Amino acid sequence: MKTSIATVSVPGELREKLSAIADAGFDGVEIFEQDFLAFDGGPKEVGRIIKDHGLEITLFQPFRDFEGLPEPERTKAFDRAERKFDLMNELGTDLVLICSSLHPKALGGIDRAADDFSELGERAAKKSIRVGYEALAWGKHVWDHRDAWEIVRRANHPNIGLILDSFHTLGRGIDSESIRSVPADKIFFLQLADAPLIEMDLFYWSRHFRNMPGEGDLDLLSFMKAVMATGYSGPLSLEIFNDQFRGGSPKLVAQDGYRSLVNLMDQVNRSSPDLKLALPSIPAPATSKGIEFVEFTTDEAEAEVLGSLLNQMGFINSHKHVSKSVDLWTQNDIKIVINTEKEGFAHSAYVTHGTSVCDVGLAVENAEEAWKRATALGADPFSQTVGPNELTIPAIRGVGGSLLHFVDERSELSKVWEREFILIEDATKAATDAKLKRVDHIAQTMNYDEMLSWTLFYTSIFDATKTPLVDVVDPGGLVRSQAVEGKNSLLRITLNGAESHRTFAGQHLASSFGSAVQHLAFESSDIFGTARAMKNKGFEALEISPNYYLDLAARFDLTEDILSEMQALNIMYDKDEQGEFFQLYSKTYGEGFFFEIIQRKKGYQGYGGPNAPFRVAAQKRAGRAKGMPRT
Repeated sequence: MKTSIATVSVPGELREKLSAIADAGFDGVEIFEQDFLAFDGGPKEVGRIIKDHGLEITLFQPFRDFEGLPEPERTKAFDRAERKFDLMNELGTDLVLICSSLHPKALGGIDRAADDFSELGERAAKKSIRVGYEALAWGKHVWDHRDAWEIVRRANHPNIGLILDSFHTLGRGIDSESIRSVPADKIFFLQLADAPLIEMDLFYWSRHFRNMPGEGDLDLLSFMKAVMATGYSGPLSLEIFNDQFRGGSPKLVAQDGYRSLVNLMDQVNRSSPDLKLALPSIPAPATSKGIEFVEFTTDEAEAEVLGSLLNQMGFINSHKHVSKSVDLWTQNDIKIVINTEKEGFAHSAYVTHGTSVCDVGLAVENAEEAWKRATALGADPFSQTVGPNELTIPAIRGVGGSLLHFVDERSELSKVWEREFILIEDATKAATDAKLKRVDHIAQTMNYDEMLSWTLFYTSIFDATKTPLVDVVDPGGLVRSQAVEGKNSLLRITLNGAESHRTFAGQHLASSFGSAVQHLAFESSDIFGTARAMKNKGFEALEISPNYYLDLAARFDLTEDILSEMQALNIMYDKDEQGEFFQLYSKTYGEGFFFEIIQRKKGYQGYGGPNAPFRVAAQKRAGRAKGMPRT
């Protein structure tokens, strides 16, 4: 099936839009009339540019306020349509969208509208034009696709058909199943858009808050399955109005659009194989088995500071790379790599961001299949020269230019630690059991306007879902936080969108030039034992205000002894219907990076969200500390 996107969905001027759309992999483009009118070339030039990009014009839109008008407005509407038909012939497209009328003089009546479209069909046929009718969710008389279909049916003309838009149907709460009764040859075009569930005026909601399929809360899968069940085989097109996208990068918005369409088509294929759709075949969403490794890039001096901190947390420098300046620090199932190479990707990341996380390795069931799915969805593949006896590990570019590597147990990739690293003799003699078991989650910080992109990135590649958006109140502004979680809870990634550089997250972005991972959270089997063991090794926890513990005493049924020990160790607490949550933080190092230690009890699945404002306040009080500085 052909993929398409409306030019209004992508920021920039028309040439920028078309270039980004073509580069993203789309087959076609809807020409939004405003974009054409703002262009300084004629229709034939626009058509030529589009063809030169390897695209086709799938639709010209919108034509407004046509049906149900009294005279003389009716005659004027037909004259306008004739002029648009001539324009379309020059552009090189044969399909126009007419949306249900908002004209103040428009008269109701399905038969009246059907008569208008029947006559328009005759005129359109003479110029080889097809007309698609769409029910706007806020139309004056027609706002339901079922009424629009009835008008098309009664018009009974081969050049008149129905255009469906997921937002207009789902935003109105109309049952998608009603679409199944529409003949496939009468559905001329399909437009798709998602949106967050917000109670507001339909027009304002549509014009400012639409987003890509999978980025919102509408049930696009059921909508798509209903349309596909009719036998529809025309273009799948995106029509997105979003203030955030308008100020974004044309390339990234177009890439997100293409990724969202491919992912949605794949979901339809997998959930309804009986439809036998001719859709691209890509591997299934990857199942992650957790974080295999986290790699820091740094230099020798700062590596000592980072190594000292890891040692305080119970890690040991257990292995060295066979040929590179790369050390492996371990504790139970946690692997931390410190890379001080003077060339290659890690060094480039250090030059740009300073000491930072440059690479995250994800354990998956099938690394090659995970990589194939990611690249099929538009992720940028990554490769660099490997040395003798080194493994080529599938990798893609991730948030902030960092890397994601895929490792599995079914292939040679599982032997990477044996083949590429040498055990340091007697390393375990200095080990301290701090009871850290695994990486619970990684927290990535980004500008807020990038959050939708990266949420889609993860939820389309992995068998994962997103949690509800949470607002974190920072003394310097608001930070939006959302988690992506694998269905087995072994993969947890929190995404934190900074709207202001005055926030703690925003300061990290600004001072580290966009370094993505701001903190790592390790799971402890006994957080009190962990805190004591680390304290004995010289670990300095982030100091939490005594007022916080006074509030805990009032809110929760905690004994005085436990509260006293929590305060002494700077352990924070939360509780919900499922269980309890304990957390403590390291002091902030360098450009805002920090570690978190957590313990979940009895099924607690959250991230201690209620504690975030108090943690941020403590971090801002502590200010910049030594260690891992940017030079």
